[in-house]
Amino acid sequence: MKMRFRNSEKRVEQMASVYSEEYQRVSIALKKARKERGITQAQLSEALGRPQSFIAKIESGERRLDVVEFVHLARLVGLEPGDILQGIC
Repeated sequence: MKMRFRNSEKRVEQMASVYSEEYQRVSIALKKARKERGITQAQLSEALGRPQSFIAKIESGERRLDVVEFVHLARLVGLEPGDILQGIC
């Protein structure tokens, strides 16, 4: 049995890139929250136990976040992960 999802091919294609509109919204929200709270990339990366380049690459779109990293990062900058996700649906 073959399952069909509406617009699934288009969605999969869009999800494959860190440059998708949805992913950019997530990255922008995280960066904005970090800056509004006066948190540097170095401070945030230290809290995550990662190098500063990790945050720089996320914010510049060079690196994707996995779901666990996303949740930790969102909470560290004072955002509720579910609220960010609501913004991309």
